[in-house]
Amino acid sequence: MQQDEDGAEAVGHPFRKRLFDVVFAVILLIPLSVVMAVVALILLIVQGRPILYRAERMRAPGQSFRQLKFRTMLLQDKDSGATGAHKHWRITPIGRFLRRSRIDEFPQLFNILRGEMSFVGPRPPLREYVERFPLTYKQVLRCRPGVTGLATLIYHRHEDRILARCDSAEATERAYYRRCLPAKLRIDLIYLHQNSLALDLWILWNTAKIVLSRQEERPRRHRNRPQSPKISTG
Repeated sequence: MQQDEDGAEAVGHPFRKRLFDVVFAVILLIPLSVVMAVVALILLIVQGRPILYRAERMRAPGQSFRQLKFRTMLLQDKDSGATGAHKHWRITPIGRFLRRSRIDEFPQLFNILRGEMSFVGPRPPLREYVERFPLTYKQVLRCRPGVTGLATLIYHRHEDRILARCDSAEATERAYYRRCLPAKLRIDLIYLHQNSLALDLWILWNTAKIVLSRQEERPRRHRNRPQSPKISTG
């Protein structure tokens, strides 16, 4: 067990993973900075300000940060929670493309350079999720939150299909809390215990293949599946 720069417990290979994150982020920023500049200009012309969506997320229990994304939705006061069908009308045409291609997440390279996120890890949760599942998130967030992760790779498309059937904020919240979040947390706990640089590279490779090919099938690893850990709310 080691500690990261904020004193929080870290697992796996924190130094090698952090070195990989910084080097890979710098390499990607060289060509992608041009892409981000073009996207920012288009968004400014088409949608106006703000160009970026700064969302409060948790990097550890009691530690929040501002996750950066290109704004893909019409502005609305008191926006919170998962994006179900009741929010689809707010997604702009260009925002739909940015979400599908995941270009909207390119600004998170700066979150990575600041040490708030990693390329691979559990998706950074809302404060309300951490407060609802404190013991589980205390374990899950021993890994720095990621742009992609095992739960994202395995469950993201299935979650989209579940939430696409929710036509109200209440239905979305029920479906997310009862079906999506517990499933993703179990996968995040599996990642916590199987954490390795080889697994991170496998997740990155398969995430890239899914985004580029738009395939629906989730990738499979030829190994025995670990038993799913239990989720604790207390």
